[in-house]
Amino acid sequence: MVTTQQLDSALSTALQTAGRGHRGANPLVGASILDGEGNLIATGYHLGAGHPHAEVDALRRLGKIDPAAAEKLTMIVTLEPCNHTGRTGPCAAAIANAGIGSVYYAVSDNTAASGGAEYLRGRGIPTTQFADDAAARELNHRWFLSKEQARPFITVKLAQSLDARINAPDGTSQWITSAESRDHAHGLRARVDGILIGTNTAVIDNPRLSARTRDGQLHSKQPYRLVMGQRELPGNLALAEGEDWEQIATHDVHAVIDRANELGLGHLLIEGGATVASAFIEADLADELYCYQAPLLIGAGSSSVNLPTSTLSEAHRYRLDTASNESLARLGDDIMLHLEPLPGV
Repeated sequence: MVTTQQLDSALSTALQTAGRGHRGANPLVGASILDGEGNLIATGYHLGAGHPHAEVDALRRLGKIDPAAAEKLTMIVTLEPCNHTGRTGPCAAAIANAGIGSVYYAVSDNTAASGGAEYLRGRGIPTTQFADDAAARELNHRWFLSKEQARPFITVKLAQSLDARINAPDGTSQWITSAESRDHAHGLRARVDGILIGTNTAVIDNPRLSARTRDGQLHSKQPYRLVMGQRELPGNLALAEGEDWEQIATHDVHAVIDRANELGLGHLLIEGGATVASAFIEADLADELYCYQAPLLIGAGSSSVNLPTSTLSEAHRYRLDTASNESLARLGDDIMLHLEPLPGV
């Protein structure tokens, strides 16, 4: 017989395991499986969009098991199992087909993927929600907000000197950060659905906005490229290679979000410049920040953000995203900070 204490411990393990994944279009989710005596026998997590969900990952790690033995197993999940076919199949059906005897989950899913608990109960599998979902809800508080606001999950990337400069007074900016930081940022590009810059950045820096490996090869997944602003763009932009790009002639962040929704972009990366990044931060649309901090002082030049803050109480406050698989890392001589807004702020 599984005890309440064992269930709570399994949920805590699932929450910790969830952090091995990447934030983005899908939430961080973890799963634990207990045997009939309440012993932890398998865990799983969702790495990110397009990868197996936590429940399926846990079942895969569990391996083949006799149906009679499966009936004695309990699965604990940080989020209600999905009942939706997207890039992967429905987890509720996978759990039922595996013969798992009972299921507990922390947070109800109110998105298009909801209905897993009802499906499982309809298959005769006791499915119970934990009374306290606070920790699981905080784990993905910005993802839940993005869903409530019907918009993509939004990441802002900053690459700057110690004094928060992104270039020198003469405009030179290559390279402020290390090769290791740039390689990490390319990995981030490969995970997102779309990438956004302003027209000034497009013209002055002329980036390709592709996701590349350290040796210059293209990642298998490439982001859709968006340019925000009304400045006329030249026809020879590096990012204009191929058809997967467009200009959105606006300075309104909400118009950009509307277009991203039309394109089906679940995860949008804001790469700059400072005006574009600041607009999303000021509108409280930055769900996470990746800040690559290089060990140099420039003393003048453009700032990485330009926020209309007049007093300290108006500052935008963040915390290290310690729940995720990375919060603070050394990349070459740089420091990478992975940050999220404070819950409820």
